Amino acid sequence: MDLARKRIVVTGGAGFLGSFVVEALRRRGVPADQIVVPRSDVCDLRQMDQAAKLVADANVVIHLAAVVGGIGFNQMIPGQMFYDNVVMGAQLLEAARRAGVEKLVAIGTVCAYPKHTPVPFKESDLWNGYPEETNAPYGIAKKMLLVQGQAYRQQYGFNVIHLVPVNLYGPRDHFEPDRSHVIPALIKKVADAMDAGRGHIDVWGTGSASREFLYVKDAADAIVLGTERYNEPEPVNIGAGREITIRNLVETITRQMGFRGEIRWDATKPDGQPRRMLDTSRAYQTFGFKARTSFEEGLKETIEWYRSQTAGVSSPARTR
Repeated sequence: MDLARKRIVVTGGAGFLGSFVVEALRRRGVPADQIVVPRSDVCDLRQMDQAAKLVADANVVIHLAAVVGGIGFNQMIPGQMFYDNVVMGAQLLEAARRAGVEKLVAIGTVCAYPKHTPVPFKESDLWNGYPEETNAPYGIAKKMLLVQGQAYRQQYGFNVIHLVPVNLYGPRDHFEPDRSHVIPALIKKVADAMDAGRGHIDVWGTGSASREFLYVKDAADAIVLGTERYNEPEPVNIGAGREITIRNLVETITRQMGFRGEIRWDATKPDGQPRRMLDTSRAYQTFGFKARTSFEEGLKETIEWYRSQTAGVSSPARTR
């Protein structure tokens, strides 16, 4: 698909991942006026009339919009998280089908995998059990996009593809404590401790859980490559192919940020899914994606971006 000749709607295009997807599309030669980025305050995808208006003249839809956050955020609003994600996806796919959109790219989540999936997670494992409980409402809601997309392909011939990214990180992420994921939450926690002169940080869980992290610019490139080249019903994992324990992650962040204080683990808080790492061979075989950014390099850029955004902001240590 020659994307430069298409009118492309990117839901969530003003968000963390979406802003990088828009930039990746521009690098592919898509004119700015052919990329439509709806804002949630003026386009509510839970309303069919608004979803239909959005996609009326679109050739391609990349659906990134989601209600998403870390473990704490998931536990606060599980009902809203399930409802909003299911309804947004269902409305958008139906509106796009009715409008004759050529292709829709649905973005799933690693949270859809069963809690005890063998590592590395293969796409064929998606239905082999129930997701980890703290992430289940979000994971199942996003997995419904896969079911709907495959059903619409079978009945209507609608070209829907489903990409499953692992945990993302990078500049422009959410650093608010109530909804941030683990990397931005830890960066902020360490920065706040250093600013306040505290000699320790408190971290949820035991540190034994492991995660795979994909740099956001690599994720955006994967989504655009899949949009261009992939046209099959099977889901495709998008990841970096490497695993790190939360304990090692915390030690890496504190080392890069120069924090030498105590790390206190709160084992009364949940670890979440025990392990996460994706088998990414299908993405490479089907549309040539392989992550290029090393974890150390991506983490360094993320920390530098956060520090640039908070430079000059007053803190107790600075004001004393």
